[in-house]
Amino acid sequence: MKAIAIDDEPLALELIETYCERCDFIQLEKEFSSTGAALQYLERNSVDLLFLDINMPAVSGIDFYKSLAFKPMLIFTTSYSEYAIESYELNAIDYLLKPFSASRFEKAARKAFDAYNLVHNATVAEQSKYVMLKVDYGVIKVVLNDILFIEGLDNYLKIQFQNQSPVVVRMTLKALMEKLNEKEFIRVHRSYIVPINRIESVKQKMITVSGEEIPIGKNYEDNLKTRLNKEG
Repeated sequence: MKAIAIDDEPLALELIETYCERCDFIQLEKEFSSTGAALQYLERNSVDLLFLDINMPAVSGIDFYKSLAFKPMLIFTTSYSEYAIESYELNAIDYLLKPFSASRFEKAARKAFDAYNLVHNATVAEQSKYVMLKVDYGVIKVVLNDILFIEGLDNYLKIQFQNQSPVVVRMTLKALMEKLNEKEFIRVHRSYIVPINRIESVKQKMITVSGEEIPIGKNYEDNLKTRLNKEG
């Protein structure tokens, strides 16, 4: 698994390099002290994982990552805890608070490696059938056909499945919707996403999915009608 590290503190880069050397599944290609140099490298080279500091001089690590056309897996390395929620919206694999130990670093790196293996061991056809999402204990594979509906709870999501327990994911509905196929899923309320093929009925501004009633938000009503008419 190829990685690069971006941090304006030389000691932090040295530490990441040392820790990567202890992880035989990571190949640290380069270290950068500026986002500009890192961007030039990424425009010519592909990597699987970024170790990224948030408090960078020119552009914040968060803004830098958002600007990337291709987004590798991400592990933040920072001294600031207050950006943790925003990191979940970017679906970061982990959030390492400085100073972090070798064991804590390896735990984060192994999460990334597990996600890397799941993706790279699957065919392109298989990849369209699931999404990889971060949970408290690591990264899980969510099979799209098993989803009944998704409920937003502040900065968390609860994904309800058919014949299995729900999963709680640290992510926003907006961020998850960007990962889903818009032909198969639709946002029907500021707090709900549903698979179109799971909709059983629509009555009095309520959707029924597997016996559960889900409200239709006023701002989503017209789009839902348009989509259902196309499906019909």
